[in-house]
Amino acid sequence: MAEDWVVRRNSDGEPVLRYLLDEREGRPWADLLEVLDESVDAAGYIRAELPGWVVSGPPELGQELVAHGARVLRHAHTFHRDLHADPPPADWAGAPLREGLRAVPCDRSPEDLYEAWRAAFPADHVDYYPGEDAQVLAERLAPLLAGRVIGPVLPSSVLAVDAEDRVVAGLILTDRDGRPWIADVFRHPEHGYRGLGADLLRWSLGDAAERGLPDMTLVVSEGNPARRVYESLGFRLQETSLTVVVPDAA
Repeated sequence: MAEDWVVRRNSDGEPVLRYLLDEREGRPWADLLEVLDESVDAAGYIRAELPGWVVSGPPELGQELVAHGARVLRHAHTFHRDLHADPPPADWAGAPLREGLRAVPCDRSPEDLYEAWRAAFPADHVDYYPGEDAQVLAERLAPLLAGRVIGPVLPSSVLAVDAEDRVVAGLILTDRDGRPWIADVFRHPEHGYRGLGADLLRWSLGDAAERGLPDMTLVVSEGNPARRVYESLGFRLQETSLTVVVPDAA
């Protein structure tokens, strides 16, 4: 699916900025925002034209908006791996997991995934999602697995289950407007299996390459140590962004 960019113009009809229109936290979301005219006060233009919106764009622009009252949602880095120019080793596809674990399709209920997924992002984690369990399950994990947050879950997603068939880890790969997009990689820390996230990444990269997928993209929050794992597996930094909520109009 082609991306449909929204272009905002000034009173003279000159383009000022462009973005992909989406929704986040119940607000309109200007994602991947780019400033097209550097002579314009972009932060001032956004405050006037997009009050109450969520905006994701260059960190410098986000910090300027924060200085005028915007609230930070996420400081993140986008990483990309080209599976055609840099194919993973052939033995990554379908490789067995460590002893006692099996790789299975990501086709189980949100409830089956929830315990491991929730435990992977505790309250002190940069990607913690606040709220009671029932609320978080209904608002975050269930819509993600149903394809309503980013896009449909792709077959190269994978879950790790133990001898009792409990989900202990997983990788959720989605279709974001035609781009294979890793939504989440998680592991239940109390069950051990350190390094299992990297195992699942290798498994998914190998499977995706076998299926002919062109690449994979993911976003990692600033301060998340998983960034080192992604870089070690061939993901390269593509861009950095700051996502903020623009103050509502006075």
